[in-house]
Amino acid sequence: MERSYPVFTVTKKAEMSIKSGHPWLYGEEVTDVSGEYGNGDIVDVRSAKGSYLGSGYVNDNSKIRVRVISNNANDRFDKAFYQRQVKYAIDYRRQVMGEDFSNCRLIFGEADRMPGLTVDRFGGILVIQSLCLGTDMRKHVIIPLIVDYLRELGESIDAVFERNDVAIRELEGMEQYKAFYDMPGLKSDLDGHVEINENGIRYDVDYINGQKTGFFLDQKYNRLAVKKLAKGRNVLDCFTHTGAFALNAALGGAESVTAVDISASAIELAKANAARNGINMDFITADVFDLLTELAAKKSRDYDFIILDPPAFTKSGATAKNAYRGYKEINMKAMSLLPRGGYLATCSCSHFMYDDMFRSMLNEAARDVNVTLRRIEARQQAPDHPVLTTVRETEYLKFYLFQVV
Repeated sequence: MERSYPVFTVTKKAEMSIKSGHPWLYGEEVTDVSGEYGNGDIVDVRSAKGSYLGSGYVNDNSKIRVRVISNNANDRFDKAFYQRQVKYAIDYRRQVMGEDFSNCRLIFGEADRMPGLTVDRFGGILVIQSLCLGTDMRKHVIIPLIVDYLRELGESIDAVFERNDVAIRELEGMEQYKAFYDMPGLKSDLDGHVEINENGIRYDVDYINGQKTGFFLDQKYNRLAVKKLAKGRNVLDCFTHTGAFALNAALGGAESVTAVDISASAIELAKANAARNGINMDFITADVFDLLTELAAKKSRDYDFIILDPPAFTKSGATAKNAYRGYKEINMKAMSLLPRGGYLATCSCSHFMYDDMFRSMLNEAARDVNVTLRRIEARQQAPDHPVLTTVRETEYLKFYLFQVV
């Protein structure tokens, strides 16, 4: 049976972008439309000369008008197509995550050619977030395929919870909500908490009311890198959230650990996780910028290992310069507090703060406070959040370990 989809003809610039492997087509890059469609439908993308470039979900409400899901003109977007996508994504995680497969990101949006879709696994709980209309319209196909394939592999899945309480959904023409997914064999009467074990540390994950999907899985191996350096150190963990970096440092044999966050509820969660693991540490509820300023004014030398894991300071290219200044300020203060031989772990989770910008900021900060940095490691997100070399937006987490020399 011959395929027949509406056709979007695009500019030369868009043609080259899609050919290079980037999946996004912006509204101003469309020069002609042939055929009727509704938002969320699949359309074909063609060059000015009529050559096939790809197929994807269209949404006139979004700045990204088409999100390409295939560059194969022979694909039929039926259940078998999504079954292949799901199997490929899950098999990849089984391979690269090994024993950590029970707590990992199973689907990472564009990196898995499933636009806007996040699926995090916390043991028997799957937490799903759908930020693309086309994907959302097909979740009734995709979610059962994920559950069924995991069960086929012998994995126990108890419930699926949708964390679609994100404002960006409204820009895509979708409503916000949170709910258990209704499917035979899945529970919907759970309390929203599940215990996981990461790096030998137990955490309570609040997947209904916690940030994002309830726990940040992307720093899994970066926490291990901190753990390896922490022995005998006095550690200050800034923006601690669930206390994960602090707990890894403590387990690594730190002399002392202090965890800081502006959120009182985050501090309570971190305290509960410390108690869950029988770990003693100190906690401070404070604005990190203010605390570092106070410590710098006192010329404190209380800490010889400082961890900076802030939330994203920018979510658009337009505010990247302001974010640059924010990152520079906290890094300068941390560097000035560290004694010679001290350690700094610093990161950014905003893809708009590109790696070259982040490194430039770190170099400026070190120069301005007259210290030299010895780089120990340059890291990124865990491999269950894979980076596509053709899609810069998938490479969002920068993580560096330095010694002040």
